[in-house]
Amino acid sequence: MYSTAQNNSRIPENLTSFVLRRKLLVIFIVFCMFLLILRAIDLQVLDTKFLQSQGSKRHISIVPVAAYRGKIIDRQGEIMAMSSPVESIWFNPQVFDRSQKDSIQSMIKLLNLPKAKVKWLKNSKSKHKFLYLKRRISPALAKKVMQLGLSGVHSEREFKRFYPAGAMAAHIIGFTDGDERGQAGIELLYEQSLKGQAGSKRVIRDGKRRIIEDVENIKAPIAGQDIVLSIDRRIQYLAYRELQRTFLKQRAKSAAMVVLDAKTGEILASVTQPGFNPNTRVNLKEALYRNRAITDVFEPGSTVKPFVVAAALDGGYIADNIVIKTRGRFRIGKNLVRDGHNYGNLNLTNVLKKSSNIAVSKIALAMPEDYFWNIYRQLGFGESANVGFPGEATGVLLDLMRWDNFSRATLSFGYGLSTSALQLARAYTVLADDGVLHSVSLLKRDSADPKSKRVFKIETARKVRKMLEQVITRGGTATRAKVNGYRVAGKTGTVKKADAGGYSKKKYFSVFAGIAPASDPKFVIVVMIDEPSRDKYYGGLVAAPVFSKVMTGILRMYGIEPDQTNKTMLKSVKK
Repeated sequence: MYSTAQNNSRIPENLTSFVLRRKLLVIFIVFCMFLLILRAIDLQVLDTKFLQSQGSKRHISIVPVAAYRGKIIDRQGEIMAMSSPVESIWFNPQVFDRSQKDSIQSMIKLLNLPKAKVKWLKNSKSKHKFLYLKRRISPALAKKVMQLGLSGVHSEREFKRFYPAGAMAAHIIGFTDGDERGQAGIELLYEQSLKGQAGSKRVIRDGKRRIIEDVENIKAPIAGQDIVLSIDRRIQYLAYRELQRTFLKQRAKSAAMVVLDAKTGEILASVTQPGFNPNTRVNLKEALYRNRAITDVFEPGSTVKPFVVAAALDGGYIADNIVIKTRGRFRIGKNLVRDGHNYGNLNLTNVLKKSSNIAVSKIALAMPEDYFWNIYRQLGFGESANVGFPGEATGVLLDLMRWDNFSRATLSFGYGLSTSALQLARAYTVLADDGVLHSVSLLKRDSADPKSKRVFKIETARKVRKMLEQVITRGGTATRAKVNGYRVAGKTGTVKKADAGGYSKKKYFSVFAGIAPASDPKFVIVVMIDEPSRDKYYGGLVAAPVFSKVMTGILRMYGIEPDQTNKTMLKSVKK
């Protein structure tokens, strides 16, 4: 009895303790709920900015807006390069839903994805958060992809560079990379002007991070500037076509041509072979996109002989009526200078017409070294033509301190110095524009050349130009350079290529530099064919015909009146 009573007395104490703990727990829960209610009131009624900012961070973001890249336009207003709006598809592997197999397969077919991209799609362990699936596709195709509703797949607007002129202007225009950054040519040279400035905008995204609405433009993109070139697309096409024909026919290593406005120095065309298409750029190598007319150099050979004659006449070191004995060989110290034939006695006109190395060497030796060297320097040899083109060549002119009599002789017929086709064409403006040398420009000029300078007297340039007309006539080295109805002045160059231990006997540069119409020159053209391999290699047989076809087309294109009268034609035939 005692024990039972004792146990009954303990029950109320346990119940009391349990009730107390329960009350404390209920009070704690009610207190927490009260705190939560207070916090909710604070956030949703008193302080709404916090939740709004957090929501904005999750659903509103700032994205860049690509700027339109400026157009590249020729002097006639024809578009040479432009950008078109396109779409790029990318995805985030971290949130990509791989369970939507049918939709994924549809996207693979629409985009024609390669195996590597398909592997990315199916790799759930990828650590990437941003991978392009397909860049620069049509907006219509991008819309079809986005309609599949795949989570983690996004579309963004970009621009694709398009080159309407294709391969014919590729070497001068250049191209851009996948992000529209200039990589070569004009695209690289004027990158800062063309690229513009990207803008930005605020957008709303859904739970899958897809953009569903534009909120506002924060900063408007600034389009790049348009660049107006000195290039005439019509001439560029004509030059490209004719140079390519000869390059392929001759199976040459390379070829280059430059066309200049004789009075302004503007580059009307610059073409190179081999070529490439900037719209595809499949397996593109530096050897294909290098602009050889501006970046590559060669020894100009006999094309510099007119400058030697002009220098000697201008300085009074020879007379107009001088007669020079050649006899086939001329010894200078231990060295011999040779002509292809024994031309006997030659006047100045025939020195150029027959292209005598001996005669022009004697003329060079009649001038002081420093005077002769300075004329070459004034003509731009040994220094850049200064158009700013990427990789532009400077060429080489032997330092005056290293000159001796034999080097002076070889320099007079174009060995021992190197020049680009552009530099040589620039030098010929001094003969075309009555003794005035012009700077050259890739941009269209609205006024006269601001950097032109006089090198020879007017009468000197005209005398030499008249002599060069005879090079095109019967008995001259460039009869195939003639242009029917027009007087042409020009000079050939057949140059042995430097090889190990000296000069090759089988490899040549075939060169021709010409001016037309000779009575009032409008255009200067230089043609260079590197290693023609179809038996013919003389400048008059390989390069001169290219000049003739291109100059014929240009003169007709510009409506230049013929200057060869029946009288002058008769004289040419007799000579």
